[in-house]
Amino acid sequence: MTKADKITGAVVQLSSKLLDMDATLDRFEAKLSEAVAQGAELVVFPEAFIGGYPKGHDFGARVGSRTAPGRDMFAAYFGSALDLDGPDFARLAKIVKAAKAHVVVGVIERAGATLYCTILYLDRDGTLTGKHRKLMPTAMERLIWGFGDGSTLAVQDWSLGRTGGLICWENYMPLARTHIYGQGVEFYCAPTVDDRKVWTPLMQTIAVEGRCFVLSAVQFMQRHDAPDDYVCAEGNDPQTVLIDGGSCIVSPFGELLAGPVFGKECILLAEMDKTEIRRGKYDLDTVGHYARPDVFCLEVDLVEKSAVKTKN
Repeated sequence: MTKADKITGAVVQLSSKLLDMDATLDRFEAKLSEAVAQGAELVVFPEAFIGGYPKGHDFGARVGSRTAPGRDMFAAYFGSALDLDGPDFARLAKIVKAAKAHVVVGVIERAGATLYCTILYLDRDGTLTGKHRKLMPTAMERLIWGFGDGSTLAVQDWSLGRTGGLICWENYMPLARTHIYGQGVEFYCAPTVDDRKVWTPLMQTIAVEGRCFVLSAVQFMQRHDAPDDYVCAEGNDPQTVLIDGGSCIVSPFGELLAGPVFGKECILLAEMDKTEIRRGKYDLDTVGHYARPDVFCLEVDLVEKSAVKTKN
């Protein structure tokens, strides 16, 4: 065993400041610094942390009609999203570089006229090494977010270990999980806003199935994290909990190393020994000796899909 086999990971349970990019980046900087001060080398933030998760809003949509206030809300949400070529991303990268930690963070990515629910992978130098756009937004999320494709499913080959994962209910897609396992993932990151108690057993299943460490960061969001005039189905009491947390870190044997924690903001840390991955794969490697490619074989299309193609 070498020192490099042991990595300290952290998950940050926190809400963005909805529709306020500057305040959200302030929160990101403060919590990242706090996690690193506690020894974290890999820090995972929740789904849609930068850009925000508009819990409880309907964007004025009905079957066959949309309202003017709903369009106004989408315009505001679009304006608060992250442009990867813009100054807000430059600030985010600068924060990561100063912290000297590897970071996985959920963002709402603005690309052209479409928004994507995305996770960004930034190494300890603040370099964006990869991103993953959510393949399948769930239910009304499809109204405000576009669909990702197979071109953004790559696991990152970082110095601390192979790091990748899926967003929220993508983790219920067994074929998508299998593709991540097939890339040799060691640190499987699952940013989400799913605060149900049944989320933790899913993370334990993935950890055992993939013989990998799982780091799941969930938002803890209250009504006061959104603007005063925000239309929220859950109510307008500032203390109303919109997303209740449930972050956790799980070992390759399904053991809870940290969490789950509900009902408050927090940072969870755990030491992750990569030797445990090798010990686990001794008797279970679902894409290796425990696979049956003569019976089952997964085919993955990694080609980027574009609505407009040009030929010379």
